[in-house]
Amino acid sequence: MPIGPRPAFEGVRGYTFMRKQTGIRTYPPLSSSAGWGAGNNDNKNGNEQPGQKPAGCGFDSWGGRMAALLVACLVLLAAPGTCANSHAESAKVSPPLQQLLDTAEPSMVVDIIVQYRVTPQQKHLDRVTSLGGRSKVHLGVIQSEAYTLPLSAVAKLVNDPDVAYVSLDNKVKLSSETGLDPSMQAVEADIAQGYGYDGSGVGIAIVDSGIYAHPDLNSNSRYSSSRVVYSQSFVHGDSSTGDAYGHGTHVAGLAAGNGQSSENNYTYEYVGVAPNANLINLRVLDATGASTDSIVISAITQAISLKSKYNIQVMNLSLGRPVYESYTQDPLCQAVEKAWKAGIVVVVAAGNYGRTVATDGYATITAPANDPYVITVGSIDAFYSNPANDSISSFSSKGPTLVDHIVKPDIVASGNAVTSLLAANSALVLAYPIFDVYPCNWNDTSCGPQYGSPRYFTLSGTSMASPLVSGTAALMLQQNPSLTPDLVKARLMKTAFKGYPTQSTVVDALGNVYQEEGDIFTYGAGVLNAAAAMQDTDQGSGSALSPTAVYNSKTGTVSLTQTSVSGVSVMWGTSVLWGTSLVWGTNVFVNGSSVLWGTSIVWGTSTGSADAATSLIWGASVPKGGNPNQVMSDSDPGDCHLTSAHAVSCSH
Repeated sequence: MPIGPRPAFEGVRGYTFMRKQTGIRTYPPLSSSAGWGAGNNDNKNGNEQPGQKPAGCGFDSWGGRMAALLVACLVLLAAPGTCANSHAESAKVSPPLQQLLDTAEPSMVVDIIVQYRVTPQQKHLDRVTSLGGRSKVHLGVIQSEAYTLPLSAVAKLVNDPDVAYVSLDNKVKLSSETGLDPSMQAVEADIAQGYGYDGSGVGIAIVDSGIYAHPDLNSNSRYSSSRVVYSQSFVHGDSSTGDAYGHGTHVAGLAAGNGQSSENNYTYEYVGVAPNANLINLRVLDATGASTDSIVISAITQAISLKSKYNIQVMNLSLGRPVYESYTQDPLCQAVEKAWKAGIVVVVAAGNYGRTVATDGYATITAPANDPYVITVGSIDAFYSNPANDSISSFSSKGPTLVDHIVKPDIVASGNAVTSLLAANSALVLAYPIFDVYPCNWNDTSCGPQYGSPRYFTLSGTSMASPLVSGTAALMLQQNPSLTPDLVKARLMKTAFKGYPTQSTVVDALGNVYQEEGDIFTYGAGVLNAAAAMQDTDQGSGSALSPTAVYNSKTGTVSLTQTSVSGVSVMWGTSVLWGTSLVWGTNVFVNGSSVLWGTSIVWGTSTGSADAATSLIWGASVPKGGNPNQVMSDSDPGDCHLTSAHAVSCSH
């Protein structure tokens, strides 16, 4: 899971408030627009201990091309061999695990997550032990256990009537890319100062790679204590809660940095959306930016248990992995739903697979962003002062989700070349010093190491867009603590700017051109407008579940229907107040003959199986356009633009 110039509607489009260092400030007038939501499932709470063992399975679904900085990769080495399970109930097994059961050697050791129909008891652990396995971690929040055991044991375990579903303990990574400083114009509208809110008293849980002790995360009085009020590492064998990778600190700064390091010696003041909110640092990503489902679930469980103590009302997950099963079965999705139902607004990066050639970027939303309850955030390129001209980022993943066809993303915000806090000596900073943002001389005519060490760094990705929404949610909850997660989501979506372009052209650093459509699966409900969201007073009952898209193969058209969850009423369409056009605007489906509508891969109809679509999308090694060089690499600056002379310029 960086920034742009000031939007015409004067609201926050999803980036750190970069204020020009002048004495004049103007504040945003209000404007409104649209929004929506979806979800499901239950389970029990529990306090698990951090711990993890590397999965004994794995081919890299995305290959080296999506390595360290993109959204999660599932590793799954399918070694040839005899079928390890001819009797297992396939409906109870995730597709990747079933592939291993069908093709790999029975002696192969794997890491799995078992969801039980009942609360796991000692007899369940004893059975796994008798089958040659061992327990890794208890995942009480979703009534599950994480185990390490041979495939032959999995085949027997699946037949246990107490077992509801078994999946691999998938590897998870972040949703960002390194990028160049965009040198964007100042944002003169500071919501916090303009309307008197700064996130004070609200806790934001950052589930990421840890948080570095950056001065911008101290209280607003310059030399006072840190606002990181709790830290814990869930990374196996590493109790450090600092940021060895360099991603979590950047995310934390976008949500809640106070900009004190840039007050006097930077061209812009890099202030987060909620600059006085408290941060709960839950480290799940290691020094390479990798993690697993069970580690992330453990952190989510801890956030739920700490909710009252630290007033955790928002949780940011700028990470993810591929979708391999319905959200109703996915353990990671079940965990974020438990947090949502506990009263925590869960904000998740959509993923960075918008350049996928197989589907023109559609159906590439990652998990747990595919869950209908959570707020899923895509990225826009904020190159212009008028948001009507700002296109979707070419790398931003699009909906609908695989398997369930949930309409995602829910909202978009600036995520291309965004500047935020630098974590000193972290892996990203050491690898890409070119993206350091240095201080300047007194009149900003020269910047560089001669004026001091860099305190800021630039990244691109939906990881950067998500904390802007998280920070906005914190402002809304400071203003009105009684808001439910569903009302926060609904108001954000309804008030989002909906005048985005229906057609746009985007270019990357290599000159590859992307023709993008502005539809519901690209922009969701629209572009974040924090000012309007804070001023919205609409009420509603029920859940803000993201809707489901239904494809009509005879007419080649798509329609929306409410996502159905047993016992849950849905807010959308229940009144004029929350009507579909108010929430999503009128650019829902731009062109019925779009490549999306006729793509059987997206809808899983090419072979009658969602598995084929999964393989084609997550296994695709060539990005949109067929040129392998189009893939975002570690040094990719994100999206650029063409000059009047038709040259590629990545200077924003």
